[in-house]
Amino acid sequence: MEEPATRELEMSLSDGNVTSDDDMPLTLPTDGSLSGSIRKGCDPFAQTQRSKLQHRRARINQQINKEMRMRAGAENLFRATTNNKVKETVALELSFVNSNLQLLKEELEELNSNMEVYQTDSEAINVPMIPLGLKETKEVDFTVSIQDFICEHYGEDSALYDKELKELMELRQAMRTPSRNQAGLELLMEYYNQLYYLDQRFFPLHRNLGVHFHWYDSLTGVPSCQRTLAFEKGSVLFNIGALYTQIGARQDRSATAGIDRAIDAFQRAAGAFNYLKDNFSNAPSLDMSGPSLCMLVRLMVSQVQECVFERVTLTTRDTHFTSQLCLAQEAARVSDVYLLVQQTMTQPLMKDYVPFSWASMVQVKSEHFRALSHYYAAVALCDHTLSAEEEECDDEAEKAFLQLYVSSPAGPPLGQVLRDPEERRKLGKAHLRRAVIRHEEAMRVHSLCKILRKMDILQDVLSLTHKRSLDKYSELDREDDFDETEEAPEIQSQTHQTPDITPTNFSTVQVTDIFQRLGPLSVFCARARWGPVRVIGLQRREGGMGLTLRGDSPVLVAGVLPGGCAAEAGLREGDYIVAVDGQDSKWAKHAEVVQMLKNCSERGVELSVVTLHSHDTQQERRAILLSHSSDKENTRQRGMGGAKGQSSASLLNWNRKKTREGGGVTKRLGSTFSLSFGSIRDTEAMY
Repeated sequence: MEEPATRELEMSLSDGNVTSDDDMPLTLPTDGSLSGSIRKGCDPFAQTQRSKLQHRRARINQQINKEMRMRAGAENLFRATTNNKVKETVALELSFVNSNLQLLKEELEELNSNMEVYQTDSEAINVPMIPLGLKETKEVDFTVSIQDFICEHYGEDSALYDKELKELMELRQAMRTPSRNQAGLELLMEYYNQLYYLDQRFFPLHRNLGVHFHWYDSLTGVPSCQRTLAFEKGSVLFNIGALYTQIGARQDRSATAGIDRAIDAFQRAAGAFNYLKDNFSNAPSLDMSGPSLCMLVRLMVSQVQECVFERVTLTTRDTHFTSQLCLAQEAARVSDVYLLVQQTMTQPLMKDYVPFSWASMVQVKSEHFRALSHYYAAVALCDHTLSAEEEECDDEAEKAFLQLYVSSPAGPPLGQVLRDPEERRKLGKAHLRRAVIRHEEAMRVHSLCKILRKMDILQDVLSLTHKRSLDKYSELDREDDFDETEEAPEIQSQTHQTPDITPTNFSTVQVTDIFQRLGPLSVFCARARWGPVRVIGLQRREGGMGLTLRGDSPVLVAGVLPGGCAAEAGLREGDYIVAVDGQDSKWAKHAEVVQMLKNCSERGVELSVVTLHSHDTQQERRAILLSHSSDKENTRQRGMGGAKGQSSASLLNWNRKKTREGGGVTKRLGSTFSLSFGSIRDTEAMY
């Protein structure tokens, strides 16, 4: 991999219940024998709280998989048998299996709802964020399938690529346990980018490689298995988004720097889920379905909006009238976006899928921040009076007050209310009454969820804010105040920072094709079809060898002189030179091959050549046509350092969403596939 030798191996894994911020680091060799990717996963045997959580999740996933297989077998037997006694026995067994499945899913839901493990260990009291657990996957052994493909398709000895196969296997094993920091993200992105080359090298369109990818649903643990590499890639992308949520949840939001890091992480999580939603359809697991990803994007955006409110609260040190109104509108905005998430979670497909603790937490937050919006409105009305020095700002304050409400309340005009202390007190008291009601509703919803009741920090936040509103209400309440408290109007939500959905920038992690020794991807890929390697013996004559060469990596025989040495030896126009006198020249430049030919001895030179006939089938041509017009994925991949001129057939052909905007088809001349020589010099030379 192309990585700086000085990059440190970061393997820390924060844990909200552990004083140390690191997982147990893997033991690395000290003799300089570390090869391949320098990014490594966490030690799977490290006994941190988060690793224990992941281990329990993996164990439950395996048990769910076993029970579902038993249920499938029992259901098949129930349908196949005609013996009533057997049917009764199978029905009884099915009831036990279904009961076990329900218990396992409830246990998994409790694990997925364990938010405290992912929170910061700061003593500051903040409302907990909702992180997402990583999708678990089984081990995958590429070795036999890739070895067979190298022998069959590339005609090479697969034993020569044992080092590359080991590196690939180690990279996949490492990405199963990424650390919860930037190093973990880079590890996942490295594997994600490497899958592009793996697809081009070993996954032809007309058949699969026979490798099965097993992934478990992040929330339910239901297993899914597919042989398409796009499923693997989509699952890794999902884990990138999930890891961003964990990084965002662990930030110390008691300072603006921590809030900014949390905002960045949640926006990038939203970007990963949004990219997955836009580029995949008919996902095999529910966590990667359109409705689920839409819910996750909205949840991440809501958590960004919550962080924006916290930052405004931290930076607002004064009690000026307009500052408090700004806080009220920011809080109302947070409540609105969480209400939208709550509505998304109650949709038919999501209602039984989303953990009850998540739905409860979202509802609690919607009520909590609505209460805060009324509280800050009351503070602005009751704690701030216009002094003589502020008369010149009176117009600005009045303008802000007129824009506070969704609709004007009944009673005196707002301008008059602003200048009448008694009217301000009454309206402030109405806002506090609404705030107390909302706080009590948040506490009621909180008390209904067993998992949320265990979260002490959430209980503390709700209790403190409720008590604060009650105390403020008591201050404004008078013994002779017999007028019925009016209903406070709804506050217009507004924010000074709209959350962004930040796309994941995969180009920040540069990778080198692990199997680059197979040759340039433009020629030596799974889609290409060429004849067997031919060894051509040439001897220089007085008039030269009689061939014209063009291009680099590999060098192309652009022309053969009739009657010349090359023509008599069997060299053909369109052949690619892959070795000169046994020395590999797949990656050789034009000048290097020419120098090899000039340095040949009197006995001549042996050229190993292949003839590229075509790329696979009409299906491949359709894929190229579509990918040229709409394959954003491979456009990005070509920009991240891949070989120029390489095939642009889509990796995301697992129900990939496509748009039809036209495009172009690579030309074919005769029986030889003609590449677009974007990386080849225009000059030709005869030798």
